[in-house]
Amino acid sequence: MRRPVAGLAEIVLWVRDMDAALHFYRDLFGLEVISPPGLPNKFLRAGEGSDGVPEMIVLVPHPLSATEFPREKAKRVLHHLAFRVEEAAYGELQDLFAAEGLQVRSGIHPVLKGVRTFYVDDPDGNECECIASDPDYKGPGEPGSQ
Repeated sequence: MRRPVAGLAEIVLWVRDMDAALHFYRDLFGLEVISPPGLPNKFLRAGEGSDGVPEMIVLVPHPLSATEFPREKAKRVLHHLAFRVEEAAYGELQDLFAAEGLQVRSGIHPVLKGVRTFYVDDPDGNECECIASDPDYKGPGEPGSQ
């Protein structure tokens, strides 16, 4: 049997403050809002996808928006999500998040080699990883690293 899953279509996130979430995903990450203006859920295109189904992040207003979401990772349902970013835009995106006053954390991918990663949290505490191809990147402890 061939693999029935062709890709990932969407990740749906609860949000407390839609404006803050849109600023993070639309304005900082540059994702395009593709849902009609009157729809309370906001569908953002993260990638082209295929067969007419784009890769999407969907922001859904939480019905108890006054309730604080747990910030401690061990209490969260979602561990993190990751975006593949263009190698040329990696440093600029990292600098943009830092300029916004967000904590940017670097990391080493445990499986993929020849990639760079950093992490930043969205307004609701969801950790977002940014991964870029960098065949020349040497992580700590690898031969040729500094």
